[in-house]
Amino acid sequence: MNRIITISRQFGAGGRSVGKLVAEKLGIECYDGILVDKLAEETGFEKEYIKDTGDSSLESKLMSFFSGHAGAAQQDYLWLAESRIIERLAEKGPCVIIGRSADFMLRHHENVVNVFLHASMEYRIHRIMEIYGEKERINEKVLNDMDKRRAAYYQFYTDRKWGDAANYTLTLDTSVIGVEKCAEIIVKICQ
Repeated sequence: MNRIITISRQFGAGGRSVGKLVAEKLGIECYDGILVDKLAEETGFEKEYIKDTGDSSLESKLMSFFSGHAGAAQQDYLWLAESRIIERLAEKGPCVIIGRSADFMLRHHENVVNVFLHASMEYRIHRIMEIYGEKERINEKVLNDMDKRRAAYYQFYTDRKWGDAANYTLTLDTSVIGVEKCAEIIVKICQ
């Protein structure tokens, strides 16, 4: 079946790992970091700026706007460029697209399966420490702040609530189901 799979996720819930497994099992492309590369190439912005913009808080957008800085306009420009890139990738054929509000950008496409991955705080902290080696800087407050930034960014551009099950085909708890099993469930749905 010709499917596009979007994966939105809480930081540390395993979205990247699940997405790569799904793509591998289905024999399709997985777009994650490459989106940032393509955006940098198309817009001329630095990769670090693009990465930070994807998780920018609504507060920083509004402050940029009201203080007269070009930050808000640049972020809007990036959003539009990102939308064009995601549309082009989806038109190329079946793929997995991780993050970047792709679920919203492709909401009018047929054959799109939108997944939201979440996990318990303990699982996320443990996973981040294990995979990224972040020991001192990762705690509940840091993850809550990251979630708030992602939620604000998503709300700002989509007028939807990030993580709300009504916006997704499927929501899965990786701390209960596990990364491998989540990938298997998604693959089963998309075959």
